[in-house]
Amino acid sequence: MHVQDWLETVPAVSIYALVALVIGLESLGIPLPGEIILVSAALLSSQHSGINPVILGACASVGAVVGDSIGYAIGRKGGRPLLAWLGRKFPRHFGPGHVATAERSFQKWGMWAVFFGRFIALLRIFAGPLAGVLKMPYWKFLIANVLGGIIWAGGTTAVIYYVGVVAESWLKRFSWVGLVVAVLIGLASMLVVRRRAKRVSAEMDEARPEPVAAAE
Repeated sequence: MHVQDWLETVPAVSIYALVALVIGLESLGIPLPGEIILVSAALLSSQHSGINPVILGACASVGAVVGDSIGYAIGRKGGRPLLAWLGRKFPRHFGPGHVATAERSFQKWGMWAVFFGRFIALLRIFAGPLAGVLKMPYWKFLIANVLGGIIWAGGTTAVIYYVGVVAESWLKRFSWVGLVVAVLIGLASMLVVRRRAKRVSAEMDEARPEPVAAAE
């Protein structure tokens, strides 16, 4: 059975649930490829009418917001011992250098670190738990979390969906070559959004490390 034929047999609800689950777990603090899953699902929705991009974007947004909120609660309860434990379990993602970079970001940007962190791989994993560890007021965290989650998840879904629709009209004759090119076009389009976020991240990295107090 060809992959395209197999994908048509997968219930749409399974795609929605997978996207929400992976993005939610990533936002909670588990290093998973949430952005790749979302881009792939959005591209798939542009090729298969059974997958509604609006529902897909909504599920991704809910996963992002709920996952970050759970991560915040865990971080607030676990405190710095939690970061130390994560550093031992996931040294590539929660090593001392990564933690220090994220802490400087929160110290300098406050709730904006949560918002922009949605667009940056490192901060996307850290935002919820670290905001809780630093005891950022929840109402500030929630505002940044909701806005960042909706704009990132909804915006990514919309951009990739429409890129996929346009690409299909002139690439469909090339079968798998067309699909690969469409994926590359979709990923390239994300660079436009991420370039600005990376500039913010670079500015954050230039900040000198200082003892971190509770975020204001």
